[in-house]
Amino acid sequence: MSLGTILIIILVLALLGVLPIFPHSRSWGYYPSGGLGTILVIVIILLLLRVI
Repeated sequence: MSLGTILIIILVLALLGVLPIFPHSRSWGYYPSGGLGTILVIVIILLLLRVI
């Protein structure tokens, strides 16, 4: 596996981990998942441009 593939897998798992679906995290809103989603989009763009 390449470094980019491993990085995307880790970011997707982190994105699923911060979704506000648990009772203790309902007050967080979508702020944590929005930040990780932005990072995921940036990494995907870098992969498509073959920078990573």
